[in-house]
Amino acid sequence: MGKSSLLILPGDGIGPEVMVEVRKIIDWFGSNRGLDFDVTEDLVGGAAYDAHGTPLHDETMAKALLVDAVLLGAVGGPKYDNLDFSLKPERGLLRLRKEMDLYSNLRPAQCFDALANFSSLKTEVVSGLDIMIVRELTSGIYFGEPRGIITEGNERVGINTQRYTESEIERVARSAFELAKRRGNKVCSMEKANVMESGVLWRDTVDKVHQADYSEVELSHMYADAGAMQLCRWPKQFDVIVTDNLFGDILSDTAAMLTGSLGMLPSASLGAPMENGRPKALYEPVHGSAPDIAGQGKANPIACILSFAMALRYSFDEGVEADRLEQSIENVLSKGARTHDLLGEEGITPLSTSEMGDAIVDALTDSI
Repeated sequence: MGKSSLLILPGDGIGPEVMVEVRKIIDWFGSNRGLDFDVTEDLVGGAAYDAHGTPLHDETMAKALLVDAVLLGAVGGPKYDNLDFSLKPERGLLRLRKEMDLYSNLRPAQCFDALANFSSLKTEVVSGLDIMIVRELTSGIYFGEPRGIITEGNERVGINTQRYTESEIERVARSAFELAKRRGNKVCSMEKANVMESGVLWRDTVDKVHQADYSEVELSHMYADAGAMQLCRWPKQFDVIVTDNLFGDILSDTAAMLTGSLGMLPSASLGAPMENGRPKALYEPVHGSAPDIAGQGKANPIACILSFAMALRYSFDEGVEADRLEQSIENVLSKGARTHDLLGEEGITPLSTSEMGDAIVDALTDSI
């Protein structure tokens, strides 16, 4: 195959460390599976602010709009806490999402069997868990107008507006249905249609998309608060969950903790197809920059490596190779390999960030 383009933005804190391990994986696929990537690196977040005085340089933004996929490490850190809001590292990530129009956020919650005992839920409840939450990412209450803090009489009032158009709901619904066709063929849509007009529109629009083009996919509806309860009661009843920006934020974090460690969870943010038919896409681990352990070799690189696996699957149509990478990680964990965040058992010597990356490369080699 011809070279696919990939922009790597390591970011801050542990971001550069875990990205070094991803580069090992990328190089392995180039050397052993013929998957050649044209990889460039640039700065984002605090690293970009230190170099350019902005959390995302215009030239970097332009690169992101041209490549097949962006892979990001993490942004932020306490040294940037006192910056103006517009200059904080997180604004770089938000700009990427906005200007790339990444409206569909895919947050998998997958529990590797070897780590089932790390969840706060019973092992039988989470073992083998593999669900996907599709969160609308560019509209809803985080973006709606009017918003702000005003004064009424002798007190302040905080205002945020939940706003959705039919087209915004329709496109994320289509994303969820298409994803479900590649998985368990089942979608649960979550909102609050019992108390919110936006929820009524959400449910109605999802139904229309389903009836028009995806009737072969099983569709159910659930109020978001009931959905949160069911995620904690029996999460394996779900396959794909589609929901709005606010509820998706809450539900995906709830689902994340079912697996026991944020160091294991990837994510993808997808937009409209480009000229080559591939969606605009940004892949990143769910975890933050963890500045308290940066530079110590304690970071778990698996979430970032799994984010690259998602890129293989959703941007490069390499589902078989994505499966290979995920299975290699499962094999490494099943043999007892653990990083510092996974030390739930006594007598285990943790692997460093680099050693875990090497172990996964070795498992990939064993797979061929």
